[in-house]
Amino acid sequence: MRALVTGGAGFIGSHLVDALLDRGDEVAVVDDLSTGKRENLAGALARGAELHEVDIRDAPALRDLVAARRPDIVFHLAAQMDVRKSIEDPAWDAGINVVGTINVLEASRLSDVRRVVNTSTGGAIYGDVDVMPTPESVPPRPMSAYGQSKFCAEAYCGWYERLYGLSSVTLRYGNVYGPRQDPHGEAGVIAIFCGKLLAGERPRIFGDGRQTRDYTYVGDIVAANLAAASHPEAHGAYNAGTGVEASVLEVVAALREAAGVDEFEPEFAPARAGELQRSSLDVTRARAELGFSAETDLVSGLRPTHEGARAAG
Repeated sequence: MRALVTGGAGFIGSHLVDALLDRGDEVAVVDDLSTGKRENLAGALARGAELHEVDIRDAPALRDLVAARRPDIVFHLAAQMDVRKSIEDPAWDAGINVVGTINVLEASRLSDVRRVVNTSTGGAIYGDVDVMPTPESVPPRPMSAYGQSKFCAEAYCGWYERLYGLSSVTLRYGNVYGPRQDPHGEAGVIAIFCGKLLAGERPRIFGDGRQTRDYTYVGDIVAANLAAASHPEAHGAYNAGTGVEASVLEVVAALREAAGVDEFEPEFAPARAGELQRSSLDVTRARAELGFSAETDLVSGLRPTHEGARAAG
C-alpha cells in the first residue's frame, strides 16, 4: 500500500512512519520541518521512506506532490499545536489547521485517495465538560483557538465526504507522550518532566497537581491510526485514549518508578488561568467499531519515554 503522512517528521508522525514501513508500505512524508525533525526519520529514510519538504499551506505544491505519489491513504498529522500561540494569533492558527487541512483534502480528492485519517484533539476540543470520561456525543466547546480550528477541520472532513464521497475518519487524541517528544517549547508535561529529571532539576507543577489528563502512549496512538485506516466503514470522530484519568502528581510518581529514582519532588507554582481541571476520553466507540484499545499503562509507557530522552540527551 502507498501511504502519505503529513507531519511525518514530528513526534507522533515519525512513529507512524516506522510502523507503516514495518508492515511493508511505501511511505512518503510531507513536512516543512518547522517543528518536525529530520533526525526523527533517520531510520525511516534509510529504509526507503521519502521526505518532501512541503508546507501544507502551499496548495499547488501539495496537489502536485499527492498527484505524483498517488497514495492509497493519507494520514494527516501536520498541525499547529501551540495553544498559547493559537489564542494570540487565531488567524495564523486557522491558516495551518483549517486551510492546511482543506488543502490536504482537496489534493486527496483530486488524486482519488481512498481514505484520509485526520488527526484532532480530545481535551482541547471538548473544553470544560461534566461528563467524564467524555464520549464523542458531548458537543465540543473548545476554549482555545487551537481546539476550535481542529473542530472546524473535522467539519471540513465531513463536508468533503458528503459532497465528494472522500472517505475520511478523525481521531481525537488524548495527551500523547513517548520517545522523540521535544521537551522544549509547547511540549507535553511528560516530555518536560523527563527533561527535568535528566537535568537533575525539580518538576514544576502549576496549581495543586490534581488536574487530570488522559495520558496515552504514542505506540497506542499509532495503533489507533492503523485501525482507523483499516476500517473503511468507520466515519466521523473517534476518541483515541486510555479512558483513564491521571493527575499530574500521579505522573510524577509514575516517572519516579519508571526511572528507578527516589528523589524527584515537584515544586509548585500558581495555577494557570483557563487550564482544564479534568480531561479523560470515553473510548467505547473506538473499541467497538475500530477494535482499538490502548494497551500501555502509564509506568510501562514512561520507561521507554525516559530511556529515549536519556539517549537523545
